[in-house]
Amino acid sequence: MTQHTYLDDLRHKSRVIKAISTPDRRFFCLRAVLSTRRCYRDPVPTTQSDLSTETDSPIGLTDLGRVRVLRALAEHRQLSRSELVSRTGLARATVSSIIYELTNGNLVQESAAADAAGTRTGRPPQALSLVPDSAYALGLDIAHDHVRAVLTNVVGTALWARTRPMAVDGDPERALGTAVQLIDSALEDFSVPREKILGLGAGFACPVDKDRRRLHAEGIMPGWVGVQPADELAGRTGLPVQIINDANAGVLAERRFGAARGCDNVVYLRLSTGIGAGTICDGRILLGHGGIAGELGHVIVEPHGTLCRCGNRGCLETIASPPAIADLLSRSWGREVTAAELPGLLSAGDRGTARAIEDAGDAVGAVLAITVMMLNPEMIVIGGDLAAARETLFEPIRRKLNRNTMVCHTEELRIVPSELGDSAGVRGAAALVLEGAPEALALSRAN
Repeated sequence: MTQHTYLDDLRHKSRVIKAISTPDRRFFCLRAVLSTRRCYRDPVPTTQSDLSTETDSPIGLTDLGRVRVLRALAEHRQLSRSELVSRTGLARATVSSIIYELTNGNLVQESAAADAAGTRTGRPPQALSLVPDSAYALGLDIAHDHVRAVLTNVVGTALWARTRPMAVDGDPERALGTAVQLIDSALEDFSVPREKILGLGAGFACPVDKDRRRLHAEGIMPGWVGVQPADELAGRTGLPVQIINDANAGVLAERRFGAARGCDNVVYLRLSTGIGAGTICDGRILLGHGGIAGELGHVIVEPHGTLCRCGNRGCLETIASPPAIADLLSRSWGREVTAAELPGLLSAGDRGTARAIEDAGDAVGAVLAITVMMLNPEMIVIGGDLAAARETLFEPIRRKLNRNTMVCHTEELRIVPSELGDSAGVRGAAALVLEGAPEALALSRAN
């Protein structure tokens, strides 16, 4: 594309962005227009009714340039000026001007490149990166048995984290109150000005509607039916709030901070009290029509099996979740066995526990085989409580995958444990907020 055409394209996009009447919609439209590998995109309005009458008054191209530069730094942590020119498509002089402005605004910092050779003559190359404390994000993980919170800086480093064990499914008021207390504690303990908080992301252990304002909580978190958690949290904290399914949060976190860094095609499978999958295909999160794709825990494995809380029989969750395995052992041994005992029993070499987990892995592999044949991922990340079983679980999964798929689907497929463990969900919720950091910081400079 020539420079003239490229600028014309930017001016056209800027006119569309300018036409959005509210700051929030302008913010999300910038995300949609400027990102090439983004998750959770909102569409740019294209109908005349969505546009104001001032479509011929474009915002400055510098605003768009700032976003491109900040987006590149957010995705690659450290880049030289030459790399920024290459990745943003902006002229070298434009990049230099934007960097000068962002550096003076304490949004970007400059340092000697880590790989600069000691024998190099002349001025050493300078690495550019975001200033970590230029902005912050908050994340929540509201699961069946706990509420977890995290405070991260703009590059995603976790600065503060706390977990409160509690029964969540039937008591949304208590859970939301606890979440707000944790948020207040994070801001107080770390002395973060509220104006530097980009927003709050909250992950939930149930399907989340695609508009990210409503839960499909029936049969899963029954007390939350009819609750609007995003609105509740926004009203109680005064922060912009986005909500997300916990497995989708997990795949965002693992791709950005964990085992799947650099992978554009990855499935994250969470094996806990609930079972679900988050999927990224070609660099974009896969949500489906209603935003509820990835409910692998409710794929039927045994048609005449145990009744599931979803209303079906023999779902994967009734076979491969830690509570289901513990219940199987309880019935076999004639005494109560809890999910929390499983790691200890496995470490002690108990054969019954190992067999139950292997059988669970076999069922998981059968469901993943269908997923692999449909999506062709390069990596499957296993997270959640059951991931602690490692090879006792992973080996039967691999065996089932090799048996139930074509060789071309598995010859390069990697199955790895989560690097983030219990923190994947909460860090992914914060990452959802950080996805919008470049636009928010760019517009803050514009204002």
